Formats: sequence, structure tokens, C-alpha cells
Amino acid sequence: MNPWNLRILETPDEMRLVEDLQRLVWPGDDTEIVPIHMLIAAVHGGGLVIGAYPSSQEQINPLSGFVFGFPGYYKTPDGPRLMHCSHMLAVHPECRDQGLGFILKRAQWQMVRRQEMDRMTWTYDPLQSRNAYLNIAKLGAVCNTYHREYYGEMRDGLNLGLPSDRFEVDWWINTTRVRRRVGAGVTPPSARRRLDLAHYLEAGVQIINPSRSWFSQPFGTTGWPRPATSIQDWSRGKDGFDPILLMEIPNDFTLLRTTDFSLALEWRMHTRDLFEQLFTQGYLVTDFVHLPGTQPRSFYVLIYGESTL
Repeated sequence: MNPWNLRILETPDEMRLVEDLQRLVWPGDDTEIVPIHMLIAAVHGGGLVIGAYPSSQEQINPLSGFVFGFPGYYKTPDGPRLMHCSHMLAVHPECRDQGLGFILKRAQWQMVRRQEMDRMTWTYDPLQSRNAYLNIAKLGAVCNTYHREYYGEMRDGLNLGLPSDRFEVDWWINTTRVRRRVGAGVTPPSARRRLDLAHYLEAGVQIINPSRSWFSQPFGTTGWPRPATSIQDWSRGKDGFDPILLMEIPNDFTLLRTTDFSLALEWRMHTRDLFEQLFTQGYLVTDFVHLPGTQPRSFYVLIYGESTL
């Protein structure tokens, strides 16, 4: 049984719950909250807010999660084309790791398709491995756009003090790639085989920035990895570049930030430089893999050339 009931939100009372959940997920400063009047104005202008409520009366959270977006335009050779700008996805802390983020995005995908749009975009912090796994691995979004300081100085508890660098991802919602990820009845039906780190390494794919040894300030049974001091040369493919690369990021950037802020900033600057180089050279983020264990590690998969789409 589905533990949530999904509903399109429109009223001030419903939007008040959205405000409250924002404060819980992004604590610290109300200036970062999208207020009720803006949410209602966006919905009346063609935007969309979908909320998830617990189907069981035993659960006390009035709103388990929501996703919010609005229409926009992107440039094409034939002129501007309509797209959906997905601005915010939030899940109550007590409901995380239960697949609710995927369920909300799938509902958003269904509604945007009905509006006859073929593209959805949104931003996220590229060092947040939980978001990377959802956006890239599970939903099938791709990325070749990196923004420095996208939101300027942010004052909420998750972002305070760090440059607000962001990926801008593209979700091509009518493609076979995306339809397979969301389980939309592609013919012939074929479940996507999940590739793990071992598959890539056995195929000779290199990690261009393997982290240095886990350093001496332990938390629990492990420590934190430091960014690589030297970058592996990836100019080997037939077009001058390796066709596939792996790029490492911290496994838990939020915890790293609270444990060692200076190291978190070091990872931000390290990955900023690498992503900008790779995107300029024609690479595209297409997948995300995770190595579990006592010293878990996380990696982006990058493919050279737009033909991968």
C-alpha cells in the first residue's frame, strides 16, 4: 500500500504547511523561505505544487513532502520553447530514505507531460550525494552546466558560509531514458541494470580525482577523505578524451560541513574547477554510483560527447 496520498496544493492553508516544511528542511533564516503569496501566485500563473500526505492516521506529520515548480522558457534555433522550472523539493526528515522524493518527482513528471512540455530543469548542490543519486541515477536527469554562486550568499542552516555553486540539470521527460527510469511502460519493457563501481573499474574507466587517504580526525570508525592533489590525465580517447570518466565527491557533504568546514570548502573549490573543465571540453554527467562500506565513497559518471543522449 502506498504510504502517501498525493494532492495538488492551491489554498492558503495548504501553502502554510509548505512554508512550515521549508523551515524544517532549511532552518535558520526566514528570508530563504518561499512565502505563501508567492506560491499561490505561481500556481495561478501555471505553476505546480504537489504535496504528499501520510495515508496512515498513525503518522503525525501533516505534510510529508512537496515539490514546487513553475513554467519558463529556453532558447532553441526555432525560437523560445516552454519548459518547467522545478524550484524546490522537500521531504520531512522522518520520511527520508523511503522513496518519497522519487514519488513526488514522478507525479510532477506526469503533470508536466500533460502540459505538453518536453523539458524540466532544476538546480542542486553537486556535492550532495543523496540528491545526486535521486536526480541522476534514479530519475535520469543529465547535466553539463555548472553555476558558481548561483544564489549568492545563502543564510539557511544547510548553506550558510559556503559558495552556493549549483548543477543545472536537464530532465528530457519524453525520452526513453527518462520513461524507463520512472517506470512509464516503455515497449519492450526492460528494467535498467544498475551499474556499480566495480563494473566501471573492470571496464578500465579511471577515477580522475581519487581521494587521498582518510585523514586523522575520525568520526565513528572512519575519517574524511581529502581531495586529490593531482588530477589523472583523461586525454586518451579517439577524439582526444576518454569516453567515460569517474569523478569522486564526499559521500556525506552535509556532515562533512558540520565536522570540518575548511575541508568542505576545499572540496567545493576542487570540484568546481574540475566540473568546469570537463563541461567545457564536452563531458556530460549521466550517472552516479556509490561504494558502500565502513568508508563509503561516491562518484559521478561523465560521458564524452552529446551523442550519449
